[in-house]
Amino acid sequence: MKNQNIKENLNERRHDLYTKGPILRTILILTLPIAIGNFLQTAYQITDIFWVGQLGKEAVAAVSICFPIIFLMITLSGGVGFAGGILVSHYKGKKEHKKVDFISGQTLLTAVVVSLFFSILGYIFSEQIIGIFGVEKAVFTGALSYFRVSLIGMIFVFGYMVYQSLSRGVGETKTPVYIVLSTVLLNFFLDPLFIYGWNFFPALGVAGAAMATAITQMIAFIAGLMVLLRGKTGIHLKLRYFKPDFSQIKKMMLLGIPISLEQSSRAVGFVLINIITALFGTVALASYGIGSQMISLVIIPALSISMANSTLVGHNVGAGNIDRAEKIIKKSVILSFVLLSVVGILFFIFANNIVSIFINSNDAEVIREGGFFLKVVSLSFGFIGAQMAVLGALRGAGSANATFYIAFTTIFFQVAVAFVLARFIFHNQAGVWFAFLAANIFGAVLAYAVFSSGRWKDKKMLDKPEVRREIEEESSLAEV
Repeated sequence: MKNQNIKENLNERRHDLYTKGPILRTILILTLPIAIGNFLQTAYQITDIFWVGQLGKEAVAAVSICFPIIFLMITLSGGVGFAGGILVSHYKGKKEHKKVDFISGQTLLTAVVVSLFFSILGYIFSEQIIGIFGVEKAVFTGALSYFRVSLIGMIFVFGYMVYQSLSRGVGETKTPVYIVLSTVLLNFFLDPLFIYGWNFFPALGVAGAAMATAITQMIAFIAGLMVLLRGKTGIHLKLRYFKPDFSQIKKMMLLGIPISLEQSSRAVGFVLINIITALFGTVALASYGIGSQMISLVIIPALSISMANSTLVGHNVGAGNIDRAEKIIKKSVILSFVLLSVVGILFFIFANNIVSIFINSNDAEVIREGGFFLKVVSLSFGFIGAQMAVLGALRGAGSANATFYIAFTTIFFQVAVAFVLARFIFHNQAGVWFAFLAANIFGAVLAYAVFSSGRWKDKKMLDKPEVRREIEEESSLAEV
């Protein structure tokens, strides 16, 4: 009884903060722990690049072409997790806590099954997938080994991401930080052990980096699952919630399809950009790999604000506070634009120095080209921030179709511009770099135009009778 009262008081305090507290302060309170968690999560890839970089440009290129493929596979199955997080956020706003617990269990079950399907499919066709890039043999061999090991651990990577999404939905952002901090530190020490070998540990090369990540993500997923089962952080899973209900699973997948399409369109775009970049050789591919990982680090503040927006807008839409939701969006766009612009200035100044950290000093071409890539893209960091803030808010409002339209249009624009500039204007990878600059500005303008239209205010997911009725029926059955 005492634990139940503590949980209810915690839920009430969060609800009051998200729906009544000072807007800028609330955004920052929710964003900070999310940012720390995202930074630590990104540290997995950065750690891999750091240790693999000492093996040379071929090893970096091998890992680089795997990242967008793995990202694509996660996004294809990830819409269910995002949809679950949004539904959880809405029901938290309505203070309907039993429905939150039920939806969380069904979401986790569905997401794990879908991720297993894509992992098995990817492993079967792994050679054909890596072969698309047409890279030299040394790069192909390393990429194939890294990709296959990553697929084996995909269920844990994705399972932990779903746990994070559900936790964000109820406003619990601190516990995921503690979990990922522990596993990132472990990964930093396991990477060199598996990559270079030591005593009875064989040297696995680039595959060793994937092995270290798989092990640490498995630990993170188990820890997150235990937290949800204990029920002290806003969600209390029970075993009966994992019993598959196929009508519920079908509905969750349908709700997640637009989000999966949005995210996967980005991933497909990254794959196509990789293919275009690979046409210009290993140096270009390695430069892009290091630069893109640095960008993933840079955008963490914007990504975190975007995720906070999904939760805050979801809570306020669920509570009927549409005007407050709109104010949250506007302030978060300004905050994100300013933060990323400042970071962009720093990256423009120190671009070459940053790249040199992640590659053998003998690969001067990669340092020079990677630095040029960062300088070009850094000019548009502020626009990345603005776009991501809007997209997070639209997801929180349940307007997933709008986010898919923005993402698909922006990615199509970027790939088309990259192809034209690289093949017919610059005749080298510089065309790809400037396509990033153009697409980031274009995407921000498009996103803000969609937001300004006000149509997102009519996309209240839980107000759809068929969605609300089915969830209520299933959650009632789960309580029996």
